[in-house]
Amino acid sequence: MADAGSHIAAVVATSTCTHCQREIPSSNIDLHSVHCARNLQKCEHCGEMVPRKLMEEHYNENHAPVNCSLCKETLRPEILDLHKSEQCTQRMVACAYCEYELPAIDIHEHQDVCGNRTEFCQTCKNYIRLREWIGHEMQCHVSSNGSEESSRTIPEREVRPPPPVRPVRAVPAAQHRRLLFTIAVTGIAVMVGSILFQKEESF
Repeated sequence: MADAGSHIAAVVATSTCTHCQREIPSSNIDLHSVHCARNLQKCEHCGEMVPRKLMEEHYNENHAPVNCSLCKETLRPEILDLHKSEQCTQRMVACAYCEYELPAIDIHEHQDVCGNRTEFCQTCKNYIRLREWIGHEMQCHVSSNGSEESSRTIPEREVRPPPPVRPVRAVPAAQHRRLLFTIAVTGIAVMVGSILFQKEESF
């Protein structure tokens, strides 16, 4: 039994390769070490052991900098997807108010203007800025029994208010009396002039 146990221990005994850090059967460690050092190279970027003749191909496929197709910025390949989806200034982003898509670099300026547009609220009969619409609905579009009356959606188009109607200015009483007096005096003067003219013609 002792001899059998010693034999099994000898079979499973391993040694660590100083080049690739893998556990290799002790009986093969010398041959492996020579072959490993001659043919394999450790990638300084990912730590993977790569055949020396394939190291350039491995680097180009996995680690070589790549250019973003949208903004042309040079990036590491492992962050390219994140860059395109969340960081690229030229990725298309929808406006929160009109849903029109613009490059991310322009979206903030657009939303500053777009959010200041007003829409007519059918519930309270006021014009509300689009940037304030959601909060306005939460305060205004809830009925007295607590049920919501609105779909919480921003209107699709803007309704312009009608032009204001200017009130008719009232004429002061004193000015009105002076006007009547002027009309009366003018009428009397015309009548007197007409009578005098008729008398001159009769002579």
